[in-house]
Amino acid sequence: MELFQTILDILVSAAFWTAVLRIATPYILGTLGELLCERAGVLNLGIEGIMTMGAMAGWMAVYQGADLWTGVLVAALCGGLMGLLHATLTVPLGLSQHVAGIGVTLLGTSLSYFVYRLVLPQASTPPTIEPFQPLDLPGALAQTPMTYMALILVGVVAYVLYRTPVGLAVRMVGENPAAAEAQGLSVTAVRVGAVVAGSALMALAGAFLTLSAFNAFFFNMVNGRGWICIALVVFASWRPGKALLGAVLFAAFDALQLRLQQVAGGILPYQLFLMMPYLLSILALVLVARRASYPRALMIPYRKGER
Repeated sequence: MELFQTILDILVSAAFWTAVLRIATPYILGTLGELLCERAGVLNLGIEGIMTMGAMAGWMAVYQGADLWTGVLVAALCGGLMGLLHATLTVPLGLSQHVAGIGVTLLGTSLSYFVYRLVLPQASTPPTIEPFQPLDLPGALAQTPMTYMALILVGVVAYVLYRTPVGLAVRMVGENPAAAEAQGLSVTAVRVGAVVAGSALMALAGAFLTLSAFNAFFFNMVNGRGWICIALVVFASWRPGKALLGAVLFAAFDALQLRLQQVAGGILPYQLFLMMPYLLSILALVLVARRASYPRALMIPYRKGER
C-alpha cells in the first residue's frame, strides 16, 4: 500500500512529467523518422548510427563555434546524407534493407567516433558546450526548444501524411507501388525522399542528446534508443499521433523506474527497475501489434515496370 501511494505521488508530480517529456523527445523524433521511412515501404535499421552521427555532428558544429540552431541544421543535413546512402542501396539498387540498414548503423557509429578522435585526439574527458536552456512558458512544463519542436513536428508529419498530395504519394508507394507508378508517380523518387527526410528527423533525435539533454558527446550515448524507436513504430501502427503516445509511455516507464530506485533501491535489486520500462513496453507492444495494419509494400523492393 505504501508503494502504491508512492507511485501515485510520483505520477501527479509536475517534475515527473517534465522529466517524461525530456526523456521522450529523442524517441518522438526518432520514431517519426522511422515511421516516415516505413510508410514509404523502406525499413531503416540505420537509425542507431544516424542518431549517433546527428549527435556528434550537431555537437561538433557548436563546439567549433556555430550557434545551437546551426548545430541542429548540421545534424539534420548529416542525417539526410546517411539516409540518401541507405536509400540508394535499398531503393534503386534493391539490396537487402536489413543488411544495408545494419551497415549504415555500423558506418554512422564508427565514423562519428573516428571524427571525434580525429578532431580531439588528446581529450580525456568530453569537452562541453552551452546547450539549449528550458523555456519558461506560461502554463507549460519547462522544456528546451527542441522538445517543443518535436511536439510540433508530430502535427506537421501527421498533416503532411494525411492532408497533402505528398503524404498521399508516400502512403501509396508504401501500400501499392505499382498503382502509384500507374498514376505517374516515381516510386524511386518518393521512397528516396521519404528516407532522406526520415533520416534527418532521426539525426535530430541524436542532436537533442548533445545540444539539449546533455552538453557533450560521448561514446554509446544513443544507447539503443534507435532500436526502441523501431519498436515504437509498430506500437503506433504507423500513425504519428500514436507514435507520440508510445514515446511518452516508454519515457514514463523509464522516469518512473528512476524514481522507484530512489525509494526502494535498497530493498530490490536495481536491475529489476532497469528492466521495467522494457518489460512493460514489450507487453504493450504485444497487446497492440496484433491489430496493427502495416504498409503492404514494406521491405519489398520495387523496379519500374514490374507487377
